[in-house]
Amino acid sequence: VQLVESGGGSVQTGVSLMLSCQASGFVFASRYMYWVRQAPGRGLEWVAGLFNDANVFYTDSVKGRFTVSRDNAKKQLYLQMNSLKPEDTGRYYCATDRKGSNRGPGTQVTVSS
Repeated sequence: VQLVESGGGSVQTGVSLMLSCQASGFVFASRYMYWVRQAPGRGLEWVAGLFNDANVFYTDSVKGRFTVSRDNAKKQLYLQMNSLKPEDTGRYYCATDRKGSNRGPGTQVTVSS
């Protein structure tokens, strides 16, 4: 299993970012996929999970602002993040499990006020 995230950056409050994750080494279309994040000094936090349009869920703090999607043909997972807040700052990982035990190297998102 290999997961590689991209798309992070340093932005101001209210701006949008879109993260991408390229997956390889497993049957992507048959797996739930997740985004998890780690804020400075804190543990991993689950953000969103997706299997298909009927099976998608978000942690409460990002509902209405973040949208997770996937392209099974390209083996890619996405996270559209709108109305970013400073508390969204952290390193974002895509993962094959909700706890983030199997995740990529991550991409850094920093939101300043």
